[in-house]
Amino acid sequence: MPRPRKNKRICKEPSFKYFICGSGQAATISMTYEEYECLRLIDYDGLDQNECAVIMGVGRSTIQRLYENARKVLAQSLVEGKRVKIEGGEYDICPYSKETYWSCNKKCMTGSKTKK
Repeated sequence: MPRPRKNKRICKEPSFKYFICGSGQAATISMTYEEYECLRLIDYDGLDQNECAVIMGVGRSTIQRLYENARKVLAQSLVEGKRVKIEGGEYDICPYSKETYWSCNKKCMTGSKTKK
């Protein structure tokens, strides 16, 4: 029997969920909210994979997989001109996040858990 999947913690859903590269005539590929959050924390906020794992409430190997998948989607979009749609996944919204800010002041890093 497989292990049950664990929800990842994200600060909030992105405001922009659809991106067009090139003419926009190509197919659409999907990126999950968790992959987007991982990419945002590592590349935009400059965190390392361990810090990202603590914030998202999962193991570092999960972050490594999410980050690799997100980069593949971006590369495919840039090289092949595909549209990217951010959708779906298994996640919980961070209880410390604010509606108007991305940052929840990293209170998640204190080790507190999200409540369902």
